[in-house]
Amino acid sequence: MSERLAEHETRRAIEATFRLEQARLIAGLTRIVRDVGLAEELAQDALIVALKHWPVEGVPRNPGAWLMQTAKRRAIDYFRRNKMAARKLDELGHDLREEEQTAPDFDTPLDDDVGDDLLKLIFTSCHPAISPEARVALTLRLLGGLTTDEIARAFLVPEATVAQRIVRAKRNLAEAGLPFEVPRGADRAERLSSVLEVLYLIFNEGYTATSGEDWARPQLCEEAMRLGRVLTGLTPDEPEVHGLVALMELQASRIRARTGRDGAPVLLLDQDRGKWDQMLIRRGLAALQRTMELGGAEGPYGLQAAIAACHARAKKAADTDWPAIAGLYDVLADVTPGPVVELNRAVAHAMAFGPAAGLGLLDVLADDPALRSYHLLPAVRGDFLLKLGRPSEARPEFERAAELTRNERERELLLERARVCTT
Repeated sequence: MSERLAEHETRRAIEATFRLEQARLIAGLTRIVRDVGLAEELAQDALIVALKHWPVEGVPRNPGAWLMQTAKRRAIDYFRRNKMAARKLDELGHDLREEEQTAPDFDTPLDDDVGDDLLKLIFTSCHPAISPEARVALTLRLLGGLTTDEIARAFLVPEATVAQRIVRAKRNLAEAGLPFEVPRGADRAERLSSVLEVLYLIFNEGYTATSGEDWARPQLCEEAMRLGRVLTGLTPDEPEVHGLVALMELQASRIRARTGRDGAPVLLLDQDRGKWDQMLIRRGLAALQRTMELGGAEGPYGLQAAIAACHARAKKAADTDWPAIAGLYDVLADVTPGPVVELNRAVAHAMAFGPAAGLGLLDVLADDPALRSYHLLPAVRGDFLLKLGRPSEARPEFERAAELTRNERERELLLERARVCTT
């Protein structure tokens, strides 16, 4: 291996490690410095130091602890330069001395009813002092490690809009001097819907990566599910919390079957269902049952979990109860109307009642500005046209979808579908 290639591979390994540790690092730093913007800057500083030292010294045994210690030293330098927070400086110095004796365990619970810095950061970022859109964007940036481009595509809005939301959210949190804590009572309930939205968007980015060479980023799915399970312990009587956990676990059960040996995507109807994780399916169905017992059968997450359960219960693709799924999407479209729900509804109707039925619903969405750059709209339309025996019309739809996607694996799949239209 050439020196340049070795350096490139080392850098990629460091950046991958940082992406795994970033959320915990920022959460832990926010607890210390009480400023999410500063915490993110300190985390980035620690990465820069790692990029300098790790290629020479090797990746440390506990990279998270190394990054945290480095970031704390940067925090001390920051406070010294700004001649402020003498008490905070003493606390940081004390923490560093302790860490020289024992490396910190980032999985050790704290002494409140959640015991999780990450969940604290989610609730802090979902404070009513910032707009709902900014709350989700900020938390995805800090905890999910998503870029502004990835968040923009998740929201179907321009990247500049997301960047402005994040900057404004950090400023509002800093100016408000908000405590870094999980709220209680009415304040907790008020923020819960934003927290659920954040967790599901993080999960979705893991389930199907917006960009890059990988079809999925399972670690994001795992982190979203872990936080969701913590949240069910915090709010055991909230049906939508159980509904979200059910939805994530049922969808996550398919992850091993979603790619072939070469990493290429395998679509739902083509998957080897023997690879589906039966333990996650059982857990997801149990969480769905709890959702229904709590009266959440027609909540947004409860409905989506019920749809996922229809897939999970089908032993073969041909056994899928598509009319039931179409009916659930009809209800979901009334509960949470939106272009993406309507797109999925069109797919369900196509599977239940034929591609012409799906195409009729889909064409209503053709001029929706939110879907103008959404690659799945032409991808789905191409699929319907191909099934209707209109390959010459389907091909440009698949090619358009390939142009719009940022995921390399998905682009290859769409281009292959376009090539099929010419044979």
